[in-house]
Amino acid sequence: MSITTVGFDADDTLWHNERHFRMTEERFADLLADYAEKEHLAERLLAAEKKNVGHYGFGVKGFVLSMIETAIEVTDERVPARVIRELIDTGRDLLTYPIELMPGAAEVIAACAGRYELVLITKGDLLDQERKLAQSGLGESFDGIEIVSDKTSKIYADIFARHGGAQRSMMVGNSLKSDVIPAIQAGAWGIHVPSDITWALEHADAPESEARFRTIPTLHELPSLLESLT
Repeated sequence: MSITTVGFDADDTLWHNERHFRMTEERFADLLADYAEKEHLAERLLAAEKKNVGHYGFGVKGFVLSMIETAIEVTDERVPARVIRELIDTGRDLLTYPIELMPGAAEVIAACAGRYELVLITKGDLLDQERKLAQSGLGESFDGIEIVSDKTSKIYADIFARHGGAQRSMMVGNSLKSDVIPAIQAGAWGIHVPSDITWALEHADAPESEARFRTIPTLHELPSLLESLT
């Protein structure tokens, strides 16, 4: 079937995001350098994020709460109040970083708009995702905006059912775990666009045996891929 709908991930697919979290982790390590080695602290923080994502969801708020929890644990509940204050401030900074589009994002969205039904499918804090989309300047190009708590095959199936059906749909993103594999499981195409930095909890093995899986090095290659598939 010809592809009529293209879903796009947002963070680290259309605009930079993870590098701001990595910068914050560096600050976190500096603040707690007297209590834990950097590598050990990173392991503890990742374990806290993995444990908490089901409670707090994805995004800045859960990340900040996980940093605070980790700080309390590694200091045996002796973390100074000033450190907690700085961690809260770093979280607020994460919610105000200016948006920088990924190479080719604006051009590819413009090339696809009008030819395909475009749907932004992203997860994370609602207000933060709305802010980033507004600042990106891309919002008016999308026919649908879906900000979800998680990305599962059922969620993709439900979204694409409202936009022509999964069999005629494609999902484009940097995360194999969230953007590609569950979209393919829902019956859509899954297109992987690797980013320089990917959060550890988004790692997964590429579904190389799936007929509806493709990898492209950058977004620039997406229009020609769409032409070859439609």
